[in-house]
Amino acid sequence: MMRRDLRGLNMTALWRGLIGGDGGKGDRIVPPTGFTAQLTLFSAGAMAFLAVFALALALATGRLADRWSESLAGSVTVRISAPVAEQEAQVQTALSILQTTPGVGQPRLLPQDEMAQLLEPWFGPDMPVDALPVPALIDLPVTEDEFDAEGLRLRLEAEAPGAVLDDHTEWRRPLVLAANRLRMLGLVSLVLIAAASGAMITLAAKAALAANGQVIRVMRLIGARDLTIANAFVRRFTRRAAVGSAAGTILGMLAVAILPDASAAGGFLTGLGFQGWGWLMPLSIPLVAAAVGFFATRWAALKMLGAVR
Repeated sequence: MMRRDLRGLNMTALWRGLIGGDGGKGDRIVPPTGFTAQLTLFSAGAMAFLAVFALALALATGRLADRWSESLAGSVTVRISAPVAEQEAQVQTALSILQTTPGVGQPRLLPQDEMAQLLEPWFGPDMPVDALPVPALIDLPVTEDEFDAEGLRLRLEAEAPGAVLDDHTEWRRPLVLAANRLRMLGLVSLVLIAAASGAMITLAAKAALAANGQVIRVMRLIGARDLTIANAFVRRFTRRAAVGSAAGTILGMLAVAILPDASAAGGFLTGLGFQGWGWLMPLSIPLVAAAVGFFATRWAALKMLGAVR
């Protein structure tokens, strides 16, 4: 009786040590090195690196959409095209109408030098603006939500026929739509990266299970359950996914940090970095990668162990 109990205790200690029940020194049935370990670490790191840029893209395009929407919605332009003899009178009429329009600020007639700067990209710096029939432009800031663009447009048509109100709707809609679609593309990229990571970790876990089939059969013979064996693989692969993704996240954040700062000249291409509290968001990538590794390995291990008896 004592020998049988002692043998049982030794067997129990044996498989507990192999599967990780000896205070964290186990997981010996999972190879600590080899192509599965390298594959898991590399794939987790590479996917985390790409996830940092996908997250930066989603955040940057979101800021871009908000900035474009606010800047274009914050002002309207009145263009006055009329014969030379009538243009000055129509400009004064339009200014008086705009000054009495609710929800707007002080209208400003653009001087000739600003008109020249606006036309310089198309006609060059030496174009004589005052010698050409260039329409007059009035910049009108919108200060309140009660501004009625359609009502102002009808009033201008009635009192100043040469005045045309441009509320930038034709420009604003496609720009904001494009930025929002880019943001959605960044979010979809994050989902695809997570799915690809789960697929690669699943393949690596299945390869490790297949390579240790003989050891797993021995574990079953000495009393180890499938769930206990699977947990050994789950712990090891979850740890690898977390370590690899942490390294990839750090490298990705360093790469984003050295990108040029946002500037008006560069526009969107120089605004891909994180801003403020946004730098904390990539730190969640290793946690997500660890969760993906946990569920992917658990599913793969239990399914494969259940199929092989």
